[in-house]
Parts: sequence; C-alpha cells; structure tokens
Amino acid sequence: MSGASAGRADVGGRDRDEEGRARNARPRDGLGRPLPYGEHGVERQPEGVVRRPEESVAEAQELLDAGKPFHAHEVFEDAWKSGPEAERGLWRGLAQLAVGLTHSARGNVTGGVRLLRRGAGAVEEWASSGARPRPYGMDLAGVVAWARELAAEVERDASAVDAKARAPRLSGRTGGG
Repeated sequence: MSGASAGRADVGGRDRDEEGRARNARPRDGLGRPLPYGEHGVERQPEGVVRRPEESVAEAQELLDAGKPFHAHEVFEDAWKSGPEAERGLWRGLAQLAVGLTHSARGNVTGGVRLLRRGAGAVEEWASSGARPRPYGMDLAGVVAWARELAAEVERDASAVDAKARAPRLSGRTGGG
C-alpha cells in the first residue's frame, strides 16, 4: 500500500488510507515537503514493501541519485522493519543518513548535521560489531566518511546542499562536492 493512495477523508476532513489510518494525501516534492493540494508532486514510495537486501540498496541508490533522499529513506525504513534483527541497526543507520541528507537539502542545518552524524555512528557501530564490512556490496566505510564530511560541510557553510549532487555512492565512491 502506498502513502500516496490515501483514498478517503473522515468526518473531520483528515486524509485516511484504505484501512482508515491517518495519511496526509497532499502531494510532496522530491525532498518530501508537502505541496498545496492540486499541485503535481513526486509519487511517494509505497510503504511496507519487503525487498531483497540487494533490491533495497539498488532502489535506494536510484532515488539518491535522482535527488530524492526522503524517498530513499522510505526504502531503508522498509528494510529496517522487515529485515533480520541482526541487520536492523544497519538499515536504521542508512535511513538516518538519508533523512540527514533530506534535512540538509531542505536547509535544516541542525537536523541535517545531527542525523548525518547519528546515522554515520549507527552504520559504523553495526560494521564494527563483527558484521561484514561490505554487506550487499555497500562500502560502509565510504558511506560513513561521506556522511561525516557532509555534516562538517553543512555545519560550516550553514546552507542547503544539492541532494542530487551530494548523494552518496553506497557501493563505491562517495558523492560529488
């Protein structure tokens, strides 16, 4: 089911999905910011999708490369919630990194820096716990270095970054400058 599939409103006018859960049906931009009703937005990622880990990495990378870190976060969140317990710290950390990039691109310096550093710490902690250093082809040391470098840049410059230009490469080189 997709967050974009909010199909009805209740008596109070709140957007609801098919199961009656509150869901904001407003369209959103590529960074997940709500747009006015009636405007064309970016299609939302479906929620609760169970993917193979390699599919999660590939789909998240495509979204990051397209400048949609908010949507990549949704993919990582699905992996975190549906994956094995032993990998939850990894996927949660990656989701935090994607949200950190989202906030940094939105100009939220404090939130961006905090989440980039928190995510880097979580990924690093997971990798140092005896887990594989390159799970599913990901270069975790490179991703952690990217996040820390970006956090320092965002903190120093106190301005929004271009999410597409600063997207990490999960499987190799880090994003551009």
